[in-house]
Amino acid sequence: MSAFHIYLRVVSDSLQPGEISMKLGAEPDESTSIGSRRRPQSPARSHATWIRRVDTTGGDARPEDMEPVVLGWGTDLAAALGRLVDSGEAAVTLGIVQEIRDLDDPQQKGIFLGADLLSWIAAAKASLDIDQYVYHECGDEPDAAHP
Repeated sequence: MSAFHIYLRVVSDSLQPGEISMKLGAEPDESTSIGSRRRPQSPARSHATWIRRVDTTGGDARPEDMEPVVLGWGTDLAAALGRLVDSGEAAVTLGIVQEIRDLDDPQQKGIFLGADLLSWIAAAKASLDIDQYVYHECGDEPDAAHP
């Protein structure tokens, strides 16, 4: 399993996912609609989300391995996202989630974004959201051999 997950998220408080898809000429991997509920007792959502995940075949893919997937979505999608942002109808984010479970594994550390990906993000007028989670035993608790 990869230490990295990347996704493109479009959020709108005026457009439903189908309308976002029409404006982008692309379909999401998942979406939620304005007015939908997570559970029956949950409040209705005030915004729609349109999400496309970056999927790769390698189980230990790093951001630089995933970059060709985003670039493969094409400059037309990036331009359409940029127009959507300019219209004020939506916000766009490229999200990177990094989970570090082995502090000694160099594959789990560092984030490199190439110039072509940065240009694509800029054309899409997307913000970049990086969430990092480190799962590490701090060693503050004594073990059985060393109380």
